[in-house]
Amino acid sequence: MKLSTFNYVSPLLVLLYLLFVVTVAKSSQQPTYMNYSFPAVIAFGDSILDTGNNNYILTALRSNFKPYGRDFFGEESTGRFCNGRIPSDFYVEILGIKDSLPPYLDPDLEIEDLVSGVSFASAGSGYDPLTVELASVLSTEDQLEMFKEYIGKLKGAVGEERTAYILEKSIVLISMGSNDIAGTYFLTPYRKVHYNVKQYTRRLIRLTTRFILELYRLGARRIGTVSLSALGCIPMQRTVRGGIKRNCVEPVTKAAQVYNTMLNQSLMALKKTLSGSRIVYLDVHNSLNMLIQHPNQFGFESVDRACCGIASMELGPFCSTFSLKICKDASKYVFWDSYHPTERTYGILTSDLIKKTIDQFV
Repeated sequence: MKLSTFNYVSPLLVLLYLLFVVTVAKSSQQPTYMNYSFPAVIAFGDSILDTGNNNYILTALRSNFKPYGRDFFGEESTGRFCNGRIPSDFYVEILGIKDSLPPYLDPDLEIEDLVSGVSFASAGSGYDPLTVELASVLSTEDQLEMFKEYIGKLKGAVGEERTAYILEKSIVLISMGSNDIAGTYFLTPYRKVHYNVKQYTRRLIRLTTRFILELYRLGARRIGTVSLSALGCIPMQRTVRGGIKRNCVEPVTKAAQVYNTMLNQSLMALKKTLSGSRIVYLDVHNSLNMLIQHPNQFGFESVDRACCGIASMELGPFCSTFSLKICKDASKYVFWDSYHPTERTYGILTSDLIKKTIDQFV
């Protein structure tokens, strides 16, 4: 007597079915960004995205010496203000473009480097001209001039049509404003005399808008602007203005929140008026604050002091081979120096940011 096909199923068919189900389940869990392709990432701004441009200009604000870069590829001190990679690197790596984002001023760049993206950012920079003057770094105008030069090089190498495609389809990142507020406004007397926090913030937002409009005019369409973080909780602010207990400095953090609110509103308005644009607000304030408030949940042991430095001043020359304190394991620290996060912190923040916002660039 034959067995009915309804009560007998071949073991081979069962195995094939299970393999199919597992494959579909895995593909459905694939991160959204794996479905997208961007030709390049192009970065502007300050030390959050500067991969070494300050090495090639006359400024004291550099980090091309040990222990900076000790966890970077080849343990190389590239000028990144970190023990390893920074957000601009994580963006190109996670999106499958290349391992890291080179600085535009690197004289050894090849055409392939330019085509897949570069960084124009300069550590210490800001929208406020005074911020740039105090730090002797590249201004927004300088970065735009380099961008124009970059476009000319691309046209000469791959033609106008391909260049237009790269500019239109690439992700453009901007990170600027923290030096203006945390530094120029709160740590110098020059701007407080003329502006309160809201007035100064409005001025920065006007400059931000002008910068984005110029990038759009030059061909950029997918522009992401990074919010300010919880600036009052960075080690430098705690040391300078946090008192004996080195508490977070609430006025600085509130000023950052005021800026972020205005920035988000401004970006929403630009998105409506700039045809074909993908203007994206990239919020890191809440994510970094989560790490600071709940470090144990993420495997961090220190949030108020940096891995590297002399006493509580840990930035630039204060973080060097002569430093009195250099931690053994930077992955346990939220901050590498008194101003900048560690590679691990940046990795967590950037991965989360890409997952939450990548759809908005498409």
